[in-house]
Amino acid sequence: MLRVRKLNARKRIALVAHDNKKKDLIEWAEFNKTVLARHELIATGTTGKLLENSLDRPVKALLSGPLGGDQQIGALIASGDLDVLIFFWDPMEAQPHDSDVKALLRVAIAWNVIVANDRATADFILTSPLMSEEYMVNIPDYTSYLNRKI
Repeated sequence: MLRVRKLNARKRIALVAHDNKKKDLIEWAEFNKTVLARHELIATGTTGKLLENSLDRPVKALLSGPLGGDQQIGALIASGDLDVLIFFWDPMEAQPHDSDVKALLRVAIAWNVIVANDRATADFILTSPLMSEEYMVNIPDYTSYLNRKI
């Protein structure tokens, strides 16, 4: 049986950026301020504070990514409480919490969450007609994985 999760017209969007990408994310968010105002914004620590000041609107700020914010976003994904992950990560610099980043991206893909890791993809997602309407997301069936013999 196919399982689905309904995304409302007002999406729950997580915004995350590595230090070297925070400026890019803030610029992107300012450029898309009007569209983002229609959605609920969630961000990790410093990024959340920067976005709230820049956009002049509330942003639910979680912990800093390396201090547990990445896991908090992962938990929102696993519980079905997040629709979109915009994560501008720095591919040129190793991060001390690379394992957290990999885990976050893994859980996002596992639960079929919409993910953008760069500005071009984020632009395509945000300008999609599907962003302003309800959308049904297929949820993968992990029954055989959960019932496997260990």
